[in-house]
Amino acid sequence: MRWADRTLPAGVLYLAACIAPAFGQDADLAKKLSNPVADLISVPFQFNYDGRIGRGDDGGRATLNVQPVIPFAISRDWNIISRTILPIISQWDLAPGSGRQFGLSDTTQSLFLSPQAPGAGGIIWGIGPVFRLPTATDDLLGDGRWGAGPTAVVLKQSGPWTIGALANHVWSVGGATRSGAGPVNATFLQPFISYTTADAWTFTLNSESTYDWANDKLTVPINFVVAKLIKIEQQHVSLFVGARYYALSPEAGPKGLGLRAGATFLFPK
Repeated sequence: MRWADRTLPAGVLYLAACIAPAFGQDADLAKKLSNPVADLISVPFQFNYDGRIGRGDDGGRATLNVQPVIPFAISRDWNIISRTILPIISQWDLAPGSGRQFGLSDTTQSLFLSPQAPGAGGIIWGIGPVFRLPTATDDLLGDGRWGAGPTAVVLKQSGPWTIGALANHVWSVGGATRSGAGPVNATFLQPFISYTTADAWTFTLNSESTYDWANDKLTVPINFVVAKLIKIEQQHVSLFVGARYYALSPEAGPKGLGLRAGATFLFPK
């Protein structure tokens, strides 16, 4: 008998029916992670390694970014999304005689006002303020200045694809928290494109470019990251790993290849 003529047992059909929706739900959840203003609580722990830092390319930096994302509904139609980036840094030999530093860097806090439903043409957007908090525990780990400015994100999700960009600009405000701290005047731009499969794999290509207007320095890293959403008992976790290449970097900035890896814990409503 040919396979096409066979009838599958009822138990197999029932099992397939149970599994298929689960895959779809996981893929939808994974796709939400590609949306910076999704109505989803998530806590990423993002590890980054960069080498060949300093004028002699002798230094290195390892950074663990703790990045909780928490949406708050302020009405039936609007959300406020809080996005925090708290870097924990270990760095060494960035300049002759600088030695090693370990501790907190400055915190970036963004607040986006975003509609709960996509707009015309499926466009998703958010806009609001961004703040730089001088939480660095060492003078060589942060700017030593309070900062503030605007931030915005715009994207579109169509089928498995997500395409968009996030940007902000920060100016220093108020006095410096340490002597000799220079002014902050920096633009951040993150264009991104991602593809999520039916079994919850996500492939992302982005750039996290920064232009320091105060010191005329441009840094352009290009990141490629692969993520897989899994479930450990009742906890959804997205595991990710990737690499970055510095297309442009200041003379004393990181060069060549870097590494990114980590985990994002999801808390669906």
